[in-house]
Amino acid sequence: MAIQKDRVKFNVRSTIFETTIKTLANTGRNSFFGTLFDENWELNSQFNNNSNEALFIDRNPKCFSVLLDLLCTGDLNIPPKINERLFYREASFYGLLDHVRMAKWGPFDVNRLRLAQSVKGQAPGDARLIRARPDGGCCVAHGSIVHVYDWMLKEHPPINLDYRRVNDIGWVDSENLVTACQGLGGKDGGMGLFSASSGELRYEFHVSHDNQVKSFTAGVLSFSSDHKIFSSCKVGNNECGVGVWDQVTGKQIDFFYERDGWSLGDADKLQWLNGRNCLLLAKLYQRKDKCYIYLLDFRDKNMVCRWSDILGVTDAFAMEESNSIYVVNEHQNLGFIDLRFNGGSVRWMSRDPRIGNTGHILEPHDPKLALHKGQMFSLKDDSISIFCGPDWVFTSKLQSNVGRSFCDFSIGGDRLFALHRRENVFAIWECPPPPIM
Repeated sequence: MAIQKDRVKFNVRSTIFETTIKTLANTGRNSFFGTLFDENWELNSQFNNNSNEALFIDRNPKCFSVLLDLLCTGDLNIPPKINERLFYREASFYGLLDHVRMAKWGPFDVNRLRLAQSVKGQAPGDARLIRARPDGGCCVAHGSIVHVYDWMLKEHPPINLDYRRVNDIGWVDSENLVTACQGLGGKDGGMGLFSASSGELRYEFHVSHDNQVKSFTAGVLSFSSDHKIFSSCKVGNNECGVGVWDQVTGKQIDFFYERDGWSLGDADKLQWLNGRNCLLLAKLYQRKDKCYIYLLDFRDKNMVCRWSDILGVTDAFAMEESNSIYVVNEHQNLGFIDLRFNGGSVRWMSRDPRIGNTGHILEPHDPKLALHKGQMFSLKDDSISIFCGPDWVFTSKLQSNVGRSFCDFSIGGDRLFALHRRENVFAIWECPPPPIM
């Protein structure tokens, strides 16, 4: 039993709560409660720990009760009479949103993923891209508009790119995102870093050559662990390549110009490989063309590997741990290329017969791949297939809840998001919290 000096009283709008310092220490140093205590978790001198007087807090007492119970038990139980938006606002005031988020759904486990909800977008027209936010929110691109949602799925002010078509989006962190755009309607394309909460443009990325700033169209994006941003670019009328910027300052660091027929400016996929200090670039299958995959070394401006004339590949990503580039084709066959052999062929694995649509009339979309926490995910039409283990054995499938095709998907913040283009709806899968024992 805790002794008296280990207890703390709070007066929350005339409702008295009593708890222990040990319970409050679960909130961490950056929380509201952390500011009340010193480094040894003893009340700061301005508070009288020997007094029976409670510390007054002018906030909602019902929400305080739920949060205190969460700190004591680790379980989140929000009574029906408490508005969830109000509760999240109160949790934010106390610095406890991370605690609430962790208790609201469990850690990502493909065997426990459940369709949690579907969210209808606010913009008319076809949606194109969805990107998971690191904290469990997301953003969705419709034409030249990017709609941003926090982890509570509250929509923030949209990012309006003024008739510039969005080619790609990337999250720098939970508060900042980068857009890569194509110029339309007389507008130049380019890249910008925006605030996720306000939609404010914080700075633009420029391409400079011979001390001259040039207009450019930015394609797909990739990020490195040392805060670099890569984008395929088309500069002016006849210059193409891959640009490199510092994501902290927005300054251009480097530019890899296209030469010898390399299709760098038309890349459909970029991926930075930290272990090899190289950039993987893929020009993917577009119904008629063959696909090309390059490995570019920026230290000596050289192409170290090239795989060309690969048929039908619709997505690709590298996995350095296994020295492989994994690919998927239009029929959702999985395959891999050995990173150690320049110019090697694709070794294909047959598609599992259970993978396919449910008989609905679907708008076809090329398969896409994602790798998350040791599992591979493959999107095709109205389903997402999941493969596990060293041989990527098919284990389960996530199905559309509206009987229509997905056009894109993304995983982050322990959630999986899948976007329907025509219906302008995105579905969310998450793991339910573990049962209360």
